[in-house]
Amino acid sequence: MSQEIKEHVKEAYTKAANSGVGCGCGPTVNGSSEQNWTLSESYSNVDGYEAAADYALGCGIPTEHAKIKEGDTVLDLGSGAGNDVFVARRIVGESGHVIGVDMTEAMIEKANENKQKLGYNNVDFVLGEIEALPLKDNSIDVSVSNCVLNLVPDNKKAYEEVYRILKPGGHFSMSDIVLRGNLPKGIKEAAEMYAGCISGALEQEDYINAIKEAGFKNITITKERIINIPDDVLLEYVCCPEELEKFKASDNAVVSLGVYAEK
Repeated sequence: MSQEIKEHVKEAYTKAANSGVGCGCGPTVNGSSEQNWTLSESYSNVDGYEAAADYALGCGIPTEHAKIKEGDTVLDLGSGAGNDVFVARRIVGESGHVIGVDMTEAMIEKANENKQKLGYNNVDFVLGEIEALPLKDNSIDVSVSNCVLNLVPDNKKAYEEVYRILKPGGHFSMSDIVLRGNLPKGIKEAAEMYAGCISGALEQEDYINAIKEAGFKNITITKERIINIPDDVLLEYVCCPEELEKFKASDNAVVSLGVYAEK
């Protein structure tokens, strides 16, 4: 099942890379009729932002609270076309190094095209999976990730890998989607929504506990934003309008969460 999920996610993001159009971290990633819905935040005022590398596939701005310093070695998990890598590169400067890891070949190709156009020589994009990062132990100062961990079937292994590659005293800053309460069954089971980060999301408490179990400390929630999914989008996945109304009347919610933690 986990391999099927990976192949579905890879297919969805390959389409996004080849279309040249941002499609959002939501059901639009697979070409839903609701092409204007996105969970992403605007990078327009962020230093180092490169519009050509932004496919609006994230749900936050993880570099915002990442405490990246000049000269740091930074890793971006699920780097896509390079958006957060280029933002981090502006912070680390010429003396630093930024690595982007992504499992989708088409995204690595797009990222390298963008890198070549920008002329950066301290940025690298590597094909690989988060559960088996192609990096040495204790080699990274800071890791960031933007709405990607929910796409990884084995979250426990993913957090363990992030812990392994961080230097002692290193830290991560991740933006991700978490759940409060339970989503309707139809949304959880929709593979299309999984590629858009939602149905693969963990309960917020489970999400934080998984980070703790990997060994991280000083875990801090840096940002919380309730995601309001349009009714017409939800109706594509729930059984009926009554189920939708029940969901909306509950305390259940989809939340974009920013988390910081240290090794």
